[in-house]
Amino acid sequence: MSVAVRLIPCLDVDAGRVVKGVNFENLRDAGDPVELARCYGTMGADEITFLDVSASREGRATMLDVVSATAEQVFVPLTVGGGVRCVDDVARLLAHGADKVGINTAAIANPELLSRVAERFGDQVIVLSVDARRCPQGVNTASGFEVTTHGGKRSTGIDALEWVKQAEALGAGEILLNSMDADGVRQGFDIEMLTLFRSEVKLPLIASGGAGTVEHFVEAAHTGVNALLAASVFHFKTVGIDEVKRGLDSAGFEVRI
Repeated sequence: MSVAVRLIPCLDVDAGRVVKGVNFENLRDAGDPVELARCYGTMGADEITFLDVSASREGRATMLDVVSATAEQVFVPLTVGGGVRCVDDVARLLAHGADKVGINTAAIANPELLSRVAERFGDQVIVLSVDARRCPQGVNTASGFEVTTHGGKRSTGIDALEWVKQAEALGAGEILLNSMDADGVRQGFDIEMLTLFRSEVKLPLIASGGAGTVEHFVEAAHTGVNALLAASVFHFKTVGIDEVKRGLDSAGFEVRI
């Protein structure tokens, strides 16, 4: 039996409100995270991801009160990321209702954090969040993609594919691969990037960045990714979760209806 393709709404939270922009710029309000999470849970979301998008940039921890309130409203797995710097941060998020924890900036600065978290809680807890983009002028990597941090605002010069492979060896359980080139543009997922990473990485892969139509989700599913994550198209009702699932089902993919 094939494994169902998961559909994951993403709540990018800034100052307690869900926001969405283009390439993490010009953010606009998209609603209350607790209410949106509750609605998505009833609409058939397979999981929900909560990202505190300004936590790392502002050097603070994720807002635990919002995480707790969100967790109380949803009955599907909840992944929480943003501002995670140490094992104790992971412990606090799990204690406040997270099922999995997204780690990004801190793991780049200290890759052994992934191993320590995996040893304490198991690798199924770790979702490595990778904000990747095509290398700009002056940056060269073997894969042609580099890792960025702080909401895509900082270049690292690190090869995104090699970083994912390293994280896989260190204990990451899943990869959230976000295309910074496509983020919020609604012109489709980065098929080239997804195809490359899927061919090289064994871990479950979540595609993020660029969804605008049902067809975009279907195109991305054909790359072999395990899950599809989107934000603005759901928040602003461009497409519905049930609509996307019907499209995937019609294209021959296993989904949970």
